[in-house]
Amino acid sequence: MASEDDKYYSRNQDSLLLLCCLLCAAGDETVKLQEVEGTTITLHTGRTGIQSDAQILWSYGPEKAQKKILNSQVFKGETVTEISERFKERLQLDRTSGALTIRNISRNDSGVYLLQVIADDIISRTFSVSVYAPVSTPVIRNERGNGSVSSTEQCFLLCTVENGEDVKLSWYRGNERLSITNNTDLSVPLNLPLQIQLHDNNTNTYICVSANPVSNKTTSLNITQLCDHNSGTSESHF
Repeated sequence: MASEDDKYYSRNQDSLLLLCCLLCAAGDETVKLQEVEGTTITLHTGRTGIQSDAQILWSYGPEKAQKKILNSQVFKGETVTEISERFKERLQLDRTSGALTIRNISRNDSGVYLLQVIADDIISRTFSVSVYAPVSTPVIRNERGNGSVSSTEQCFLLCTVENGEDVKLSWYRGNERLSITNNTDLSVPLNLPLQIQLHDNNTNTYICVSANPVSNKTTSLNITQLCDHNSGTSESHF
């Protein structure tokens, strides 16, 4: 049977949660973060000097922060911090600022994080976190090996990269972007063709770039290697 202290603790917690949720419903500015998976990130609150006896709640959800992942409060003079099983051993709380550090973040951790601090007043802050895998390095191939017409004046190329969320593939000549592509069907690779004119003194530099919001990889075109019609089909990786 629950003790009177436990009942009081439970009623008090429920009241504070309800009040905090009502205030949060009014909305606050959302901090947007984009991170590479496998890294350690910290959700900074912009505050210092949170009261030592304040209750600090962190919640998470893919679309709305509905599930509590950390609850830290002082009960009978002792600080008690509970962390959800999903984030066990990966979360660290700074009780002075309320900042939350997440270690080894994964793409499955993308979503909305909500901080609620309950003391003399109530504050909240929302974070929208998007986690991406690093992009792959693009590969450039000469398309003659795939049945394209051979020409001593032109070179037919294809740049390919593994697709992923928000990945884009581009061809550049120097600093000028010539073309760009993406595909929401992540099951198929991205392909981007390029046709260049061959000249005896061609000094143009061509590069193929794969990029997402947190990383990019570049492969330079080796014209001598890929567009020499006396050589077999080959490819450039970096």
